[in-house]
Amino acid sequence: MTHQQFTRGPAQLTILPIHGLPEIAAGADLAALITTAALAGPGLLDGDIVVITSKILSKAEDRVVRGDREEAIRAETVRVVARRGPTTISQTRHGLVMAAAGVDESNTEPGTLVLLPADPDASAEALRKGIGERAGARLGVIITDTMGRPWREGQTDTAIGAAGITPLRDHRGQRDTFGNVLEVTVAAVADEIAGAADLIKQKTTGVPVAIVRGIPELVTDSAGPGAAAIIRPPGEDMFRLGAADVLTARRTVREFTSAHVSADAVRRAIAAAITAPAPHHSQPWRFVLLESAEAKARLLDDMLAAWQADLTADGFTPEQISRRVRRGEPLRNAPLIIVPCLVADAAHTYPDERRNASERAMFLVAMGAAIENLLVSLAVDGLGSCWISSTLFCRDVAVQALGLPSEFEPMGAIGVGHPAAPAADRPARSPDEFTERR
Repeated sequence: MTHQQFTRGPAQLTILPIHGLPEIAAGADLAALITTAALAGPGLLDGDIVVITSKILSKAEDRVVRGDREEAIRAETVRVVARRGPTTISQTRHGLVMAAAGVDESNTEPGTLVLLPADPDASAEALRKGIGERAGARLGVIITDTMGRPWREGQTDTAIGAAGITPLRDHRGQRDTFGNVLEVTVAAVADEIAGAADLIKQKTTGVPVAIVRGIPELVTDSAGPGAAAIIRPPGEDMFRLGAADVLTARRTVREFTSAHVSADAVRRAIAAAITAPAPHHSQPWRFVLLESAEAKARLLDDMLAAWQADLTADGFTPEQISRRVRRGEPLRNAPLIIVPCLVADAAHTYPDERRNASERAMFLVAMGAAIENLLVSLAVDGLGSCWISSTLFCRDVAVQALGLPSEFEPMGAIGVGHPAAPAADRPARSPDEFTERR
């Protein structure tokens, strides 16, 4: 009998294949089939961990469909993380990030597609109870699927469902062999076991189940937290934004917390802004940071007075004026204000107004591109922003309030901070509505 052994100090880890399982069909009693095959082969002992390829579970749960592969991937996807050529990396409703949202067309009848189990942790618990009761053994169960790794070639099996096992082993606070205190070491043992078992199961041997024997200390009496415990919460995910998420991460935020805005994040945002295209190989952008309460108050108070004067001259009533000036309130509660300014000293001058207007339009377009880069970069760093047009309507007032050179042209004001609440869902828009073809 083929098996893989690993030395673990005084103990020995053994991985044993379970042979004799039939082709699994919808409605199959997987617990009974695995128990029968296991007892006819290596047996089942207290402390064993039964590692099961998710595909046979999906087949038993009737998660096999016919249809277009791309449509199936879209249906199983809650977030596209990245695309390159025909490959799509997606996040599933389980929280798993994997190629094609886990939709697979291997080891299944031609023309069919296998989806991931609906609830791998719940299925693992049902199997743990079903197999354990039949075998009279205290067992752990791990459901596995193949995943790639962003920074490494090749794939490996990982745990997408688990029951009766400690999925993470926390070594923090322990000392290494040199006496150093471990501070960040948490071992994903469920994934380690899944990968080890795949050395026996593999993909072409017709062995979808293996027993890992020799680590009974990881087996628990209850279901435990499951493999869901391995999925990093979004708030702690430093790589949350995939390539497909970056642009849509930018949302207009009008309410901010008082939390400090990282100067490094702002510097990165400005660095992104100045990569925008500009006419005549120029660099027409300047960014004025209003960090002190005094600077912010001076600009906002002077602009408010100018705004109120304009509205009064236009015949608006005090009540109407009060409603309109509320639009500037997001800047009041933003921890940081950035005033982007256009310096068009590289603009060419022409003898006719038509070409001069076109020349200026080029610089305005470049300024918009730079500001969009800035806003997207802030969003990637987890910061919210709102780009408000206020300074465009009173440029002279803004220049004087900020003590800027006369050639600086303020292009609105951007409030920056940590969002006080999640942004509302973005309205669905079809690109076709904004596309003309000739």
